[in-house]
Amino acid sequence: MNDLHFHLADDTDLSRVVRLRDDAARWMHAQGVTGQWQPGELTEDHFRRIMKHGEVWIAKADGRVLGAWELWWRDEDAWGLQQPVAGYVHRLMVDHAAAPPGTGRRLLRAAERRVADAGRALVRLDCLADNVRLRAYYLDAGYEVVGHKEGKPQPDGRVKAFTLLEKSVTDDEQ
Repeated sequence: MNDLHFHLADDTDLSRVVRLRDDAARWMHAQGVTGQWQPGELTEDHFRRIMKHGEVWIAKADGRVLGAWELWWRDEDAWGLQQPVAGYVHRLMVDHAAAPPGTGRRLLRAAERRVADAGRALVRLDCLADNVRLRAYYLDAGYEVVGHKEGKPQPDGRVKAFTLLEKSVTDDEQ
């Protein structure tokens, strides 16, 4: 699929991002992963807040949204206070009903390029500590486990344990 295009989300994209996120949550539940995302837990206001301090990216092909992700420039809840050396990928999501295999990896590579283009050396992300499948996905994409975070606050107010992963995106290592 060479016609996958990426653009920064704006207010006109928000309802599609919410729908994509809810569909991804339902897909996770169908796969037996029920502790990570819940349908309906994030609204347009969530993504609007992210757009004020970070970025929400959309991936489209043939006019259809096939995926999206959030890119933050700091993540103190998971990583603590850090020097500005990383971009933090959150909510990488794919339309599993329409996107061909490998789309998620293409979105992740686009996020990595964006972080590198911003002059930052690392991409960081996290996943639920007990989500073995997702952790394996990120390890296969070249990420390393660099820590563990107990008690990270969630949108619904609960706190959960997360695995912290990172990948270098300097030119000589990409």
